[in-house]
Amino acid sequence: MSTPERHSTDEVIILGGGLTGISTALHLRKPWRLFEREPVLGGLAVTRERDGYRFDRTGHWLHLRDAGIKKLVAETLPDQMVEVTRKARIFSHGATTLYPFQANLYGLPPEVVKECLLGVMQAKLQPAGSAPLNFEEYCLRHFGAGISKHFMIPYNERLWGVSPREITADWCSRFVPLPSLEQVVGGAVGANAEALGYNASFVYPKQGGIQTFAAALAARLDRSRVTTSAALDAVDFQRQEVTVSGERMPYSALVSTLPLPELLKRMALPKDIEEHATRLRCTTLRYLDLATRSKPPADWHWAYVPEKQYPFYRVGIYSNAVPSMAPPGAASLYVELVDRGPVGEAVVRAAAQGLAAMGAIASPDDVLFADPREIDYAYVVFDDHYYGATSAIFKFLEAHAIYSRGRYGSWIYNAMEDSLIAGREVAKAIDATVQEQS
Repeated sequence: MSTPERHSTDEVIILGGGLTGISTALHLRKPWRLFEREPVLGGLAVTRERDGYRFDRTGHWLHLRDAGIKKLVAETLPDQMVEVTRKARIFSHGATTLYPFQANLYGLPPEVVKECLLGVMQAKLQPAGSAPLNFEEYCLRHFGAGISKHFMIPYNERLWGVSPREITADWCSRFVPLPSLEQVVGGAVGANAEALGYNASFVYPKQGGIQTFAAALAARLDRSRVTTSAALDAVDFQRQEVTVSGERMPYSALVSTLPLPELLKRMALPKDIEEHATRLRCTTLRYLDLATRSKPPADWHWAYVPEKQYPFYRVGIYSNAVPSMAPPGAASLYVELVDRGPVGEAVVRAAAQGLAAMGAIASPDDVLFADPREIDYAYVVFDDHYYGATSAIFKFLEAHAIYSRGRYGSWIYNAMEDSLIAGREVAKAIDATVQEQS
């Protein structure tokens, strides 16, 4: 069988105009073209406005640790970003406690604190043994039975939509704080002062929501190379050609920030890669953009809710972090729902009642509107097939100069900064490959 003819070109094609796609274009030295399905760039980093209330696609807070990305953000929106110290909470057992649960037991019922402390001590005294096989075992190993029972296992089951026994332990090293025994005991008596976790502070635009940042970043691009309202039709990896909205074009490298399954379904894959693609799992997200007429009694930015009687597992109050997200004296919230099905009036009513019960809003009657929203690709499921499938898929793609990047392109769990870094690093890799070949 003859090898399909490949066209000679230096051009890099970028699919998707979210933060990773924009960052890739900003950092590339090679010529590029960027295609985005939506009318505007930004991907999930966009903001919706209604009646003076602003809503992101749930919480999009910029947690920065990389010096280069800090510089990029400062240059993109000079003097227009505000730095906010995190106010994250847990609501359980009728009490609002500090985040993370495992290091802030103070305020919970005494019998719950006792159970959690005994469990931690028993876990610390046990020999190391073999590595945990799944996330439930990871929680029991590091936190003990009490903390696992009262928060870690029920909360993560609600977030991921699957049992923690189906999730590997490898994903969580950065995102799940592991306090020392001293910190656990200190948190149980209210003596902890240090904020734990990667997201102890964040930056955010003073006005306009997270889309203000995405739009400012996109404004730095050569717009003649950007095409919006353009959807991917097909990728021919053998010819190194891509077809977008009927236009076929060659590429020297293809950077895709689309959800990995969306890229793969537009390719004629070998049977083994097609089989691996069927093993990629991800949960959807249903949430509410919720507006209140008055300021909420709660002062926190977001809260985690592990208990089954509430129809949501996480609630954020945008306007507590950045007042411009709502009219004066009002509030804008995001409410992430446990149920992945359609959102009807009964769900909205139950959510409003739950929010009032936990003190997030003054009363159910204070809700001005609650608009249902969804994200088809929300949380990648790190199951037993995950690493074998993704390793084989990415090896195949990169052998054909296709680089799948970003949260859903890389099929990972990450923060916005990681997406910006991913664009920067793939641009460097592509430019370095060109230098080696020249």
